[in-house]
Amino acid sequence: MTPTDRFRELRDLLRAYESTGHTFDDTLEAPGAALRSYLRTSAFAPGRAEAAAREIDDLLAVGLFSDEIADDVDLLPHIEPPKGVGVEDCLRAVRHHLGNFLAKRPAPNADFRPQTSWEWRHRFPALSHLLTSYFHQDFSLEYESRAEAIDDYLSAEAPEDHAAVVQEVDGFLTVNTSDDDLAEAARVLGLRVTPPSDVTLRQWLIDIKGIIRHFGRP
Repeated sequence: MTPTDRFRELRDLLRAYESTGHTFDDTLEAPGAALRSYLRTSAFAPGRAEAAAREIDDLLAVGLFSDEIADDVDLLPHIEPPKGVGVEDCLRAVRHHLGNFLAKRPAPNADFRPQTSWEWRHRFPALSHLLTSYFHQDFSLEYESRAEAIDDYLSAEAPEDHAAVVQEVDGFLTVNTSDDDLAEAARVLGLRVTPPSDVTLRQWLIDIKGIIRHFGRP
């Protein structure tokens, strides 16, 4: 049977556990580190948690080991349950916390600094795409200068992506108050290129934001 991406949001949720040790660490009393990062991110887009809850309900209703969904389950990250606990029980705990989250629908906290690499990339997806795709470790093989990389980005990406980067840079700088924190977080997002000489990383990101913001304006 061909996979149908039946559990797309659940797959992304489970990827949050890959950045915290590939192990379910939730209890019914409290979500673990990975699930907390997912719930914080979902506060910005509650539809994600709704989709994950539906998909877990679907999976548990059919059965994790059912042939009907075997190919779709194969697409999910392999996250280890604690000793003596089954994966389905772990998913029930996740579903429990998703239900609590959806009942309360907490407001997003834009001032909270992400705690995992997964959370960084999902809080700032457009900025992560810019840094990962255009300022990566093979930058010098593709571009003669940083300006050339920005020009390539501006011509290749959609206006809505440009607008998202402009917005995300502001939030990214806000949650990284120290230069060390900023450098660490930028590396998590994929940056492998240093700023121009005599320009701090913070100022360079501000400059990039300005270039993108004014692109295409008369």
